[in-house]
Amino acid sequence: MDVTEVKVRRKKKLGSYPYVSVVFSITLALFVIGLFGLLLLYANKLTQVIQENVEIQVFLNQTISPSDRLKIQKTLANKEYIEPQEGQEAIIFISKEEAAQEFIEETGEDFRQFLGENPLRDAFVIHVKPEYYAPRELSKIKLDIERLRGVFEVAYVESLIDAINRNVTKISVVLVGFAVLLMIIVTILINNTIRLALFSQRFLIRSMQLVGATASFIQRPFLTRSLLHGILGGIFAGGLLFAIIQYAQQQIDDLSQLQSTQELIVLLVSLLVLGGLVGFISTYRAVKKYLGMSLDQLY
Repeated sequence: MDVTEVKVRRKKKLGSYPYVSVVFSITLALFVIGLFGLLLLYANKLTQVIQENVEIQVFLNQTISPSDRLKIQKTLANKEYIEPQEGQEAIIFISKEEAAQEFIEETGEDFRQFLGENPLRDAFVIHVKPEYYAPRELSKIKLDIERLRGVFEVAYVESLIDAINRNVTKISVVLVGFAVLLMIIVTILINNTIRLALFSQRFLIRSMQLVGATASFIQRPFLTRSLLHGILGGIFAGGLLFAIIQYAQQQIDDLSQLQSTQELIVLLVSLLVLGGLVGFISTYRAVKKYLGMSLDQLY
């Protein structure tokens, strides 16, 4: 008696395709985007920290009275370019005695013994907001403060400010250019992955057309699944990125100081939106392409 093998094949469902490879590709692509986004956030925060630690010193006249000194401090406190420091006063006063003592502790030499006096001056130390770190803005701030009665001189390390501004500009141009290139590559990668996955569905799409199904009816299940797969890829990529951040914080001291919880949340949400959006658009284009093909072109 002959034994006939019966192969039971699962019926293809409209909109179904090997989604594991698609989700994996989307996850990998979004993870790379997330790492680069995290690098941008850290670089921006590091630049801000460097700028905030650049001090501007306001030296006062030797014969200034305490009332005039207090008046200058109040005037400076009302300036729109002053940046308050977290956990510190916005304007720090350093007396000439404190400055002399600090100098002696650093050098080990007491210059007052052979000079017979303390030539240093009382000074205020201020920090300005990041948007005022352009050379032209700093020059305006310097002139503005030096007009105050009782102010002898305003000093800051101009070479350091210029170097910071030049490097920030160069880094920004490079990072933005690389970000655009990376976005294009990731979009193409996800688009090609989805098109290859939908290639196996081209005859099913054609069959649905032949029985009178509308284009929107055929597209709907594909678009729904692609949107879910994109969001799922974003969730996996966000989870991997969060794990990397936790590990890096354990290995690198003070890394958490360069991290903003709000910006990190925005980055993770952006991965979800980007995954869903790119998956949706790529699927829409692929299905529309197969809908417009003739039977000969499908082979």
